[in-house]
Amino acid sequence: MIESLFRMGGRIALLASAAALAGCASPTPSSAATAAGQAVSSKPPATETVASKPLVNVVYRKLENGLKVVLAPDPSVPTATVGVYYGVGWRVEPKDRTGYAHLFEHLMFQGSANLPKGAFNSLIEGNGGVLNGSTRWDYTNYYEVVPSHLAETVLWAEADRMKSLNLTPETLKNQQDVVISEVRVNVLNQPYGGFMWLDMPQAAFSNWYNAHNFYGDLDHLQAATLEDAKRFREQYYAPGNAVLVVAGDIDVEKTWAWAQKYFGTIAARPVGQMPDITEPEQTQEKVVHRTDPLAPRPALAFAYHVPPRGTPEWYAFGMIEALLQGGDDARLTQKLVREKGYTDSVMGGINPLLGDMFTYNGPMLMTFGLVHDASIAPEAIMRDVDTVINQLREQPVPQSELDRIRTRLRSGLYDMVGSSTRFSLMDLLASFALFDDNPAKVNTIEQGFAAVTPQLIQETARKYLAPTKRTVLILEPGAAAPAAKGEAK
Repeated sequence: MIESLFRMGGRIALLASAAALAGCASPTPSSAATAAGQAVSSKPPATETVASKPLVNVVYRKLENGLKVVLAPDPSVPTATVGVYYGVGWRVEPKDRTGYAHLFEHLMFQGSANLPKGAFNSLIEGNGGVLNGSTRWDYTNYYEVVPSHLAETVLWAEADRMKSLNLTPETLKNQQDVVISEVRVNVLNQPYGGFMWLDMPQAAFSNWYNAHNFYGDLDHLQAATLEDAKRFREQYYAPGNAVLVVAGDIDVEKTWAWAQKYFGTIAARPVGQMPDITEPEQTQEKVVHRTDPLAPRPALAFAYHVPPRGTPEWYAFGMIEALLQGGDDARLTQKLVREKGYTDSVMGGINPLLGDMFTYNGPMLMTFGLVHDASIAPEAIMRDVDTVINQLREQPVPQSELDRIRTRLRSGLYDMVGSSTRFSLMDLLASFALFDDNPAKVNTIEQGFAAVTPQLIQETARKYLAPTKRTVLILEPGAAAPAAKGEAK
């Protein structure tokens, strides 16, 4: 599981995708590159940014074909973490092909010119490494952690599937079946399978691109064609729409030379036009009812629209999230769990699927939810929620409470940067490169939170936590509630 700076409370349905991986052997990168006629570019990088005395050492360069390259040397652990991030996620998949971004993630593990199906997996795991992929709101990523002496091999392998992915009717049919099975197992046949991570965006957002079922309608997944796959790859899996991140025990100049050697020969091509994903301002509270045929107890969720990414109010929202749901002392936990006993935990946050406020680039929600007994009316719970929210809107947060939250966030940031896998660090570097063209912004996170004052939190809460900007999702149970302890079955 990927570490997260904001993983301070329970999450549900954390995995939106899981790549189907198999294994076999692979040729060496040097022989494969020679056979393909690849050459090392001697031209200097188009751009380079080097952070001085940062929390994270970041070197940022670009290849002539548009590929962004982020290098983060750290010799503390003798491993290298490699990730390739493509700037397309489930948010912008075709309207009649919901779930397609996730389906294509699976197809990326089905073989390429020099690595037949299963060989990529064998190459990494056979050398003691780990690998996976994931589909997010605004990107799809593929990542590996290997002993550092294998970094060049992994760069060759990632370049091979970027350049020559093997798309066939057989692999498409196989992965359609796999993804459809995932949807059935993880959502349709699970109580609370889509709560809150699938249900709330569809209820709260108005723009289809933000509001559709991104795990996939079964009919849409079944109808996907090989032509769809080729078109999707041509539009969005171009080097100019991607970031290569290499973090860990690496030599910067050697790694840059490898990036030039293996990725630099991939031809540039235009990136598909991104749709309009803006959301109209919500001016009236929405209350949506859903029935879960497998749920034994009712559930309740509520969400607010998040301020624009990177603004002072956005950082204030990160603090508000932690104040409301960031641990045992959080205000919603104290009110709904400790005082009222409605539930044993309050779930959610900004981007609750992954618990990370930095890895998206469009409209987002701050969502909280709980499962409760049928004897408790949703209206009663929301009255207590309003009590907590109104305190933020009407009274400044004590500086001591803010300082405690800031310390917790700072500790999480340093734990993430120091992680041996570097997964979350890689996510941050890639997101800042994709969305801001500046991965060194990872070194400004602490300052962003440090600038948040009690006054800013109160002003932000008044504007963004207004009842008219809220969506409430009431989930009705469709299954019989379990028998109480000691009750006859």
